[in-house]
Amino acid sequence: MKPIKLLLLACSLLIATTATAAEVHVAVAANFTVPMRKIAADFEKATGHKVVLSFGSSGKFYAQMKNGAPFQLFLSADDEKPAQVEKDGFTVAGQRFTYAVGTLVLWSADPDYVDPKGAVLFKGKFSRLAIANPKLAPYGAAAVETLAKLGVLEKNQQKFVQGENIAQAYQFIATGNADLGFVALSQVMKDGKIAGGSGWIVPPNLHAPIRQDAVLLTSGKGNPAAEALAAYLKSEKVKALIRAYGYHI
Repeated sequence: MKPIKLLLLACSLLIATTATAAEVHVAVAANFTVPMRKIAADFEKATGHKVVLSFGSSGKFYAQMKNGAPFQLFLSADDEKPAQVEKDGFTVAGQRFTYAVGTLVLWSADPDYVDPKGAVLFKGKFSRLAIANPKLAPYGAAAVETLAKLGVLEKNQQKFVQGENIAQAYQFIATGNADLGFVALSQVMKDGKIAGGSGWIVPPNLHAPIRQDAVLLTSGKGNPAAEALAAYLKSEKVKALIRAYGYHI
């Protein structure tokens, strides 16, 4: 093929890609920040679509969506809020699914602070324990449930440093403003293990399963980027990536 024809073909492909590319605004639970950034980058590279991510507490996102926030896809930290959004009539029928099941971990930035069985909670020799707001963040609710089942909730409640979401709870611990706290395993995991500090992975029988559901909102219906990303999240490639960050499928 002559050079001029190759140039014309390349231009036509570029124009076609530009014409079909779309943008999707996604509300993402704070615990899923790291894997979602990787997923979004891979998706953009593969499709040409643009992904605009907003991270925060699922409770806050739910309130914003009820007030008309311009999201097309919602990745919650629980299954209750997507179900409620669906009940409220803000979703595309049949498009809610569980994309991950979260893992709770008690973590400290100090490598010698948290023992492998969580006995530090019973000793109580710490002054500040970080958790996410249990009224807004499912990981915060799971943390409170865990402490209650262990019988140490009242003992440690006065030591709570409460973050608006799980990302803020992590920051309290990472910066030394809390001695330890409950975060998502994905926030401290790298290459299949806790990358820094010390941690106790909370047994799943100590709290209700943290089922994280995603839902396509009505504003995303007919949006090729939103519909394609919802489908992409169900792919085997993405499932493998999600598992690598300590989640279950």
